[in-house]
Amino acid sequence: MKPVKIGLLGLGTVGCGTINVLQRNAVEITRRAGREIQVVQATARDIKKDRPCDVSGITLTSDPAEVVNNPDIDVVVELIGGYEPARELVLQAIENGKHVVTANKALIAVHGNEIFAAAQEKKVMVAFEAAVAGGIPIIKAIREGLSGNRIQWLAGIINGTGNFILTEMRDALQGCSSAAGDRTSGAAKGRSFDDVLNEAQQLGYAEADPSFDIEGIDAAHKLTILASISFGVPLQFDKAYVEGITKITQADVAYAEQLGYRIKHLGIARNAGDGIELRVHPTLIPERRLIANVDGVMNAVLVKGDAVGPTLYYGAGAGAEPTASAVVADLVDVVRTLTTDPNSRVPHLAFQPDALSDLEILPMEKVETAYYLRLDVVDRPGVLADITRIFGDMGISIEAVIQKEPDEGADTVALILLTHRVAEKNMNSAIEQVEALDSVHGSVMRIRVEHLSSDWS
Repeated sequence: MKPVKIGLLGLGTVGCGTINVLQRNAVEITRRAGREIQVVQATARDIKKDRPCDVSGITLTSDPAEVVNNPDIDVVVELIGGYEPARELVLQAIENGKHVVTANKALIAVHGNEIFAAAQEKKVMVAFEAAVAGGIPIIKAIREGLSGNRIQWLAGIINGTGNFILTEMRDALQGCSSAAGDRTSGAAKGRSFDDVLNEAQQLGYAEADPSFDIEGIDAAHKLTILASISFGVPLQFDKAYVEGITKITQADVAYAEQLGYRIKHLGIARNAGDGIELRVHPTLIPERRLIANVDGVMNAVLVKGDAVGPTLYYGAGAGAEPTASAVVADLVDVVRTLTTDPNSRVPHLAFQPDALSDLEILPMEKVETAYYLRLDVVDRPGVLADITRIFGDMGISIEAVIQKEPDEGADTVALILLTHRVAEKNMNSAIEQVEALDSVHGSVMRIRVEHLSSDWS
């Protein structure tokens, strides 16, 4: 059979990684796909630039329209990222009857409903494994491997930059590895968020503008996709609750350690019965949980199905060849199904298009979770009683309290509270009242707590 011809939009890190994997593993890929896969055309802003991949035999162009309109190309691989012109190019490729493979999480999360509808009409495939968690085959695992399950919840570390920053802040704490020492002794001497972010940029883990990573937008794109294929709902990025990690301090990391927790930037999606929780925020996780020990730039996704129970998927969430691994796997899937009846293919969002649920995405105020709270309070009798009285009136139960000794000459002292589960609406009201007390200085630092246990459903 004649080779399947590929047009590549974007010849950057992942684009070159894809070419390298296709060339190095050509024999194995052909044996798996049943046909040879050839990249015949690719776009690049500078077609004369030296690249870490062999582009001999590949026609290079600076005009992506040439690729999507090339009648000889069977599959367009979109690796340019962003919303536009990626959306326009993908829709044009679909209109031309071409299958599409993309690693663009922002495109799928925001415009996926439109793209999949167009693909359904033209009877072509849009594959997007590389859009979430790099080389981890989490899309296929949920969409196909767990298709016999009712997914109850998932929680993921799905942004390597944020995970690197939080890992480095924790590892820098002096004495945190000493079983006998004070686990918060390094709170004032650990590395600051800004310091570690600067290192992440120098190492290439963070962009010059890191806002998508550290503010949680990147993770929310990916979580939106995972929630859709898990619960059979349309993509609804605009309804996700998104909170970044910029307010996390060395002190918070140290206090979490003392309480037996680790801080991770999690994406959480959960079927709460009356709606879907869709939220990204810093989260305290018990240090004994496997996902709490996922460090550096690695990613991990914990998925709970009613039949299989909790399952954990771990691996490289980014990088040239880990992401290329997912791109090439999608290409193999597309080639395998080129002659398949379009109505018999695996649905884009796991559920048949006419069977998607209208279950709502819950507003954050309806979500129930436990909380870590850090307050700066005046060091005088009765302050804790005033605070706990407010919490009691709002139905908030306190699990643990840590009150540190004040620094020499300081007027305030750090007060740490760990609560039981309560509705976010109640916690918002309680925090507003606490911050109004003259004995409380500044804002209350709030981090949600999740135990991610098998009985959380």
